[in-house]
Amino acid sequence: MMFSPWKEGRPAIVVGLMSGTSLDGIDAAIVRIKGSGLEASVELLHYYSKPYEPELRQRLRDLCSEEKSNSAAVCSMNAYLGYQFGAAVLEAVADAGMRIDEVDLVSSHGQTIWHQPVPEQGAPYSVASTLQIGDISVIAKRTGKLTVGDFRPADMAVGGQGAPFAPYGDLILFRHPERGRLLQNIGGIGNCTALPAGADPSDVLAFDTGPGNMIMDAVAHMLTEGRLSYDEGGTWAARGNPDQVLLREMMAHPYFQAEPPKSTGRELFGHNYAVSFLEQARLRSLSDEDTMATAAAFTAHSIADSYVNYVFPHHRMDEVIVTGGGAHNKTLLSMLGELLPEQKVMTSKALGFDDDAKEAVIFALLGNDFMLGVPNNLPAATGAHKPTVMGKLALP
Repeated sequence: MMFSPWKEGRPAIVVGLMSGTSLDGIDAAIVRIKGSGLEASVELLHYYSKPYEPELRQRLRDLCSEEKSNSAAVCSMNAYLGYQFGAAVLEAVADAGMRIDEVDLVSSHGQTIWHQPVPEQGAPYSVASTLQIGDISVIAKRTGKLTVGDFRPADMAVGGQGAPFAPYGDLILFRHPERGRLLQNIGGIGNCTALPAGADPSDVLAFDTGPGNMIMDAVAHMLTEGRLSYDEGGTWAARGNPDQVLLREMMAHPYFQAEPPKSTGRELFGHNYAVSFLEQARLRSLSDEDTMATAAAFTAHSIADSYVNYVFPHHRMDEVIVTGGGAHNKTLLSMLGELLPEQKVMTSKALGFDDDAKEAVIFALLGNDFMLGVPNNLPAATGAHKPTVMGKLALP
């Protein structure tokens, strides 16, 4: 660390790692960062994606399930994913035509297997908590690089929900002096960041909108008995029509009536919810196409209704910028456009920013700020009592 960029005042080369609730793989963004906090300047040098193999994806699904998870499996997978994340760093650097000694830092989100922002009522020892696995010591030893990770618990320790984190990076990357922008990430879970024109940190409104790809992916997996893990491009849903009665029942879920700040995950909208949804679709004798269309409409309506109820009453929004895996679902984007006629719906690619890279870039920013001792949470988004420095450091 003696000759680190943070001591010398030069730009840092950081590899940000992200693996989200979609359980689809590891995203690695190699980023050059100058400065810190809201004044940081960011250049994406390379983006690399390493898909999870189907068997690993299923094992991770099992770990996210109360019925199928166990301590031994969590313990082993924590180390195993550390090796996988480390390998992804080395592969990303090689894919970029770079050398690992050009990298200053690795910053990893880890793989969430449980997120409990509100204590379980009546359960002894239950507190707000979260668990991301993929041991950072393994990553550090595998890559030979300083590694920062395990960000979320620090925000929870000061009263936050440990999510969403994207708003911090959204503010740095996408704020505009004249246009109000809604950044909508659609991974397994959907999360939005409302940036009024000329926003500063106190103006930001952010929260999880509900399920993103999670229900759609689970339904596609169940309908095909595991042959498909998602509805590519939304082509299956495009052939069907949403069932309005079932859609209204789904939108009556208490999560959508809760005021922000709020966050969610597989605990509410995971496998059990998807099974229940499919059972209701079959009771209504829906075709597979109509079932997929209803699942897609559920995500679209949960996003649009969140804006109408919690964003538009407070801020004027001109653009909706979609990132994450959902940015590739043309049917979902079309539904959002119909539900939001007064906003321009686009993907971040239209602004020259890779749709899939954003969250990995944001974790590179979070790691860079950790190294400089700069608070890197956004209390307006997470509900924390105060700004704090999030993260833990592992030495190579």
